[in-house]
Amino acid sequence: MSYLSVSTWSLHRLLGPLRLTVWNPGTGQHDTKEQEQPLVHSLLDLPAEAARRGYEALEVCHFHFPSTDSDYLAQLRDAFNNAGISFDTLLLDYGDLTTTDPARLEADKALIRRWIDAAAAAGAKQIRLVAGEAQPTDQEALERSAAGLSELAAYASDSGVRVITENFRPLTSIGDNCVKLLQLTGDEVGFITDFGNFSAPDKYGEFAQTLPASVSVHAKPHYDENGVPDEAELIRCLDTVREADYRGAIVLIYDGPGDMWEGLERVKPIVNSYL
Repeated sequence: MSYLSVSTWSLHRLLGPLRLTVWNPGTGQHDTKEQEQPLVHSLLDLPAEAARRGYEALEVCHFHFPSTDSDYLAQLRDAFNNAGISFDTLLLDYGDLTTTDPARLEADKALIRRWIDAAAAAGAKQIRLVAGEAQPTDQEALERSAAGLSELAAYASDSGVRVITENFRPLTSIGDNCVKLLQLTGDEVGFITDFGNFSAPDKYGEFAQTLPASVSVHAKPHYDENGVPDEAELIRCLDTVREADYRGAIVLIYDGPGDMWEGLERVKPIVNSYL
């Protein structure tokens, strides 16, 4: 059975500052840039709040972690356990496994390993890694990405965390590349299919390419200026999920105006009929 999940990206105006990771080529180090946002829910309070609203799982973006200290990660694990909700995926939004800069590649891999450790300590089942920033026509970059993902998947498996990737950023912006990447990594790496990250009109066929390997689906509708989803287009996307006999998390994505919980409530009834 599929089940309902939500990404913290859909609540990013409620969870306090975004702590964005960037590479500083001048210093050869990573910097953290904070982007201020209101704090309505702490991350520790969110599992209980999401469970109260009918969600069975959460995906948490790395930039919503106020700390990766061991004590904090233990508290977060307890918060999920006490709420009876699954910490499905830690979404790491930084990293370029296709970079040709050896210093950055090693630094990015080291940072990714630290986040894998954090995912394990917090009780996450999976960690989503960016396949790469290279252009989709760069087949050598695709092979570099596969090698990096396989290496990191082996590291993560020792901690009981599965590495997954997504049709996210340039390299995996087309279905053929996603399929080849999954072939190169075998069963070591899982996948997220995001409705908003392939381009029409080909995207409906591309969903069929990636859904068989997917452990998560990001239900990201088109929204109008008032945050109202395009129901017909979302249903067309969800129909591909049903046709693929997909069984896993369907994760609601909202980034429209106004109250974010209310925006999610406009999507939830449409998705619920596919669970």
